[in-house]
Amino acid sequence: MRFADPKNDIAFKKIFGDENHKEVLISFLNSILDFKGSQSIVDVTLDNTYQLSTIEELKDTILDVKATNQNGEEFIVEMQKKDGGDFSKRSLYYTSKAYVNQIDVAEKYLELKKVYYIALVDFNIFDSKNFISRHLIINQETTKQDLKDFEFTFVELKKFNLPINLCDTIAKKWIYFINNASSLDLIPAEFDNIKAFQTAFNTANTYTWKKKELEYYDKVSLKKGDDINALNFAEIKGIKKGIEQGIEKRNLEIAKNLLDILDNETIALKTGLSIEQIKSLRDS
Repeated sequence: MRFADPKNDIAFKKIFGDENHKEVLISFLNSILDFKGSQSIVDVTLDNTYQLSTIEELKDTILDVKATNQNGEEFIVEMQKKDGGDFSKRSLYYTSKAYVNQIDVAEKYLELKKVYYIALVDFNIFDSKNFISRHLIINQETTKQDLKDFEFTFVELKKFNLPINLCDTIAKKWIYFINNASSLDLIPAEFDNIKAFQTAFNTANTYTWKKKELEYYDKVSLKKGDDINALNFAEIKGIKKGIEQGIEKRNLEIAKNLLDILDNETIALKTGLSIEQIKSLRDS
């Protein structure tokens, strides 16, 4: 088997956003949000279901999964590989926009339902060592959650490094799957007899994908690689430029101290500066 990388936009949407296997998203949400008993999600309606026919129209659009549970509560699940520096603000924007769009008349406030935002990020955001963090609106004095309609959960994938044999919860197994599926040749025994995972792995098996899906998957993968290379090049170039500027600044200071005792040609030879730079120092 050759499993797709769930962190790839198209793979993520195909695995978690398909109406034909909603049990995958339901299992993921219940485990990550720690829903149990009466709070558990038993069914979801996908608001932007995965469709092969729309792939060519997606271009560079961020792919997320949006769903509504049996109580009308909304869930936004997003996979993000790169931090643009504004991720936390964009998370707030997405969530508040989804909340506001539930009603078209301002006076219908009682019809507003809770919105959960779940972000899987391939970079670090918070100082905590925890790979899952939950953010609520809390009363500072009482620590009670009086305002309950917004909830944010962040899964920082780079902080998770557990081997599969130590993944003792469904949530940990999901994060392991997202981080490691593309490096596996077979479905690990730890996922046996769990229908949602069997479906997820079978969906991620690229040998079952259509040609158009594979083409878009490769296109997204190549673009991500190009973005990383461009970022690395920019960082290296910036470091090199900083070193060069530091050396030139040091040489200018040395040249200033030699103006009273050496001629321009000798100072240029000793410091590597140009004659014109030495002359400019004398005239300043």
